Amino acid sequence: MFSHITLGTNDWSRAKPFWSAIAAALDLSIFGERDTGIAYGMPSGPKIFIGPTYDGKPASHGNGQHVAFLAKSRSIVDDFHAAALANGGTCEGKPGLRPHYHPNYYGAYVRDPDGNKLQAVCYTSKG
Repeated sequence: MFSHITLGTNDWSRAKPFWSAIAAALDLSIFGERDTGIAYGMPSGPKIFIGPTYDGKPASHGNGQHVAFLAKSRSIVDDFHAAALANGGTCEGKPGLRPHYHPNYYGAYVRDPDGNKLQAVCYTSKG
């Protein structure tokens, strides 16, 4: 459904431990890396870029937007949330079922060190 997502950071050295930890929890592969940012995903598939803004102005997060990563299991959602909080992220919603979306919707929400809202979600009933 999408090609790529780009999220800005104002301090890659501060953001890098956070992104490395959640990428490991979600089993995201590195597509490309440079001194000021990183990209996860595959060349011909969806990917996410994290780095400075292209126009050189400060990066800022949007109100009402977030990026949701698919998790293969509920335990991966839990790992994502724990990794985020242990590496400079803040909680925006603890891991758990959200049956108002559908019976097997299991998700967790965090903010990265730059304030971008992120989520990991599992749609199965498996652990």
